[in-house]
Amino acid sequence: VDAALALQSKGHEVSFLTNHHDPEHCFDETKDGRLPVKTVGDWLPRDIFGKFYAACAYVRMVYAAFYFSFFLSKKEPVDVVFCDLISMGIPIFRLARPNPKILFYCHYPDQLLSKQGSLLKQCYRMPLNYLEEITTAQADSILVNSKFTSRVFKETFKRIATDPDVLYPSLNTRYFDETVLDESDHVVKLPNDAFMFLSINRYERKKNLPLALHSFKALQERVSPGEWNKVYLVMAGGYDDRVLENVEHYDELEELAEDMRIRSKVCLLKSPTDRQKLFLLHRAQALLYTPEFEHFGIVPLEGMYLSKPVIAANSGGPLETIIHDQTGFLCEPVPKEFAAAMAKLLSDDKHGER
Repeated sequence: VDAALALQSKGHEVSFLTNHHDPEHCFDETKDGRLPVKTVGDWLPRDIFGKFYAACAYVRMVYAAFYFSFFLSKKEPVDVVFCDLISMGIPIFRLARPNPKILFYCHYPDQLLSKQGSLLKQCYRMPLNYLEEITTAQADSILVNSKFTSRVFKETFKRIATDPDVLYPSLNTRYFDETVLDESDHVVKLPNDAFMFLSINRYERKKNLPLALHSFKALQERVSPGEWNKVYLVMAGGYDDRVLENVEHYDELEELAEDMRIRSKVCLLKSPTDRQKLFLLHRAQALLYTPEFEHFGIVPLEGMYLSKPVIAANSGGPLETIIHDQTGFLCEPVPKEFAAAMAKLLSDDKHGER
């Protein structure tokens, strides 16, 4: 969406073609008319009896690619197809006229997002992994979101001779600068003197969110009772009722907070709006960013843009965005290390003011 807005600001016409678009669960720009969105193939299954998610996603993308190449492109000729996540449609996009250039943005190789699993699953993934590589190679240009992802890309796709270019995701800074918040955006009510740690991530197990809770609990042992009374943790993230993992993991985090007896000081929010998220970023004193080997990580940028220090795992994308002991702390992803950094921010005014 940010890429589309940036292109649009330079005078280009931009529209979206996707398999699913929920007006109740999407970016504002895609539902208020600024960015036209066309949905095709949403009737195709997302899974088969809770399995075969990747195969179904590929089929849905191929369907969208055929729709574009043989119907949409004839009505609305395009110069560039900006494709991300799934490369399977690239050969079909090449059939469109008048020969648009194909730009593929690789957030991370899809095959590495799937757990290894049994021999049967490995056999299932083998042709999908092969197709991912040969279709990715057919793009006119390949971009990745970090140097970390670039290294992983080259280690994974050994048949692709071209080195991808790094294009870091950025922020719509105008939104951060010009949005005026009102009382309705105040999604949490905390005492004025409260010190708020904020975690923003989708409710997925790979995001390592329990680390935030364990670190918050470990912080209790490092600070005085008076300081502890002022500290709160807010966890906000993308939540979709259709995604079983979101539902399960949210419940797991609530139960974990209860078991550690910190539930009264922890607030879990589901899918805050952009305005609510902006309020949370303004209200927070510091951010916790828990994923390991994150491909890039946009949340640290959002926090640092608003002068909030970020405590993050010392791997992946954050190594390229956070300056240790200046814009935040890069820590081993264990509660002891995160809690030590949290205690330092709580007691050290100079860090809190950065």
